[in-house]
Amino acid sequence: MSDNTSYTTEEIARLLKISKLKVYDLIKKGELPSYRVGKQMRVDQSDLEVYKQNTRSGMAPSTFPLTFAGANPPTQAGAHSSHISSKDAGHSLVITGQDMSLDILATYLERHLPTERPLRSYAGSLDSLIAMYQGESDIVSTHLLDGDTGEYNLPYIRKILVGFSYVVVRLLTRSAGLYVQKGNPRGLHDWSHLQQGGLTLINRERGSGARVLLDEQLRLHGIPAASLSGYEQEENSHLAVAGKVARGEADVAIGTEKAAKIVDGIDFIPLIQECYDLVMLKKPEHEQWIATVIDILRSPAFQSELGSIHGYDLTETGTIIYET
Repeated sequence: MSDNTSYTTEEIARLLKISKLKVYDLIKKGELPSYRVGKQMRVDQSDLEVYKQNTRSGMAPSTFPLTFAGANPPTQAGAHSSHISSKDAGHSLVITGQDMSLDILATYLERHLPTERPLRSYAGSLDSLIAMYQGESDIVSTHLLDGDTGEYNLPYIRKILVGFSYVVVRLLTRSAGLYVQKGNPRGLHDWSHLQQGGLTLINRERGSGARVLLDEQLRLHGIPAASLSGYEQEENSHLAVAGKVARGEADVAIGTEKAAKIVDGIDFIPLIQECYDLVMLKKPEHEQWIATVIDILRSPAFQSELGSIHGYDLTETGTIIYET
């Protein structure tokens, strides 16, 4: 195989049979050299082989060089690799979650923290918190409803991050509800209407905030999941489930208002205002970038950019919701 071969983080995860979050963790710790093309991280085949060889021989991870994320890809004509020490390259901040507001946050962090390298990992809310617990993520987003208390996020954070010190900051709030076909032919206006006979659902993946929202509402309304045709059919984004409804492949799906404005052929039935929060672990070495994140969230420039996106309520953006 050509020495010019390189892999994305997804391809590395498949090759090593590990999660993509674990790949980011290896990059973050300097165990797997990488470089960035745009916003995408890539790993050369030669570096992957060195990692595999050293893993087999038990070589200490600290002996691996770290490729600066902003360096020119060594596989490009005329380019060269910049292998430097982990100290010189700076620290990587893994930001986990699926909303586009996190992509905007990563861009602002690049500008305000030149010594840090923001890396984006796309995972649902529960998986994001678990990644943080396992040390694989630095900033996670979550929008998880606890049906018994009506509270978002904190009940889950407290259960998962036991023994950790952390701060929870409001990123935004947004409407969540039902995607239905244009004109709402099934007359769906409430969670209880999901028990209609003959209804076909397209679901979100396990661990996503939308999936937890649905499961909590089914539980509270006494609707067995097994009674919903299509409950086991999963897609991994709001746009994907909205598209299925628009094409007539399902009668209903759960999602946020923003996607409904992008996908033609559906209506959106708002049923709940959900809180979309950021969680960051409090450690002495995190103090500077945590303060920077909060300053960015509160800045007029960041809020102006987010405010141009339909469906975001920024009234509490940057507010510290909870701090241990």
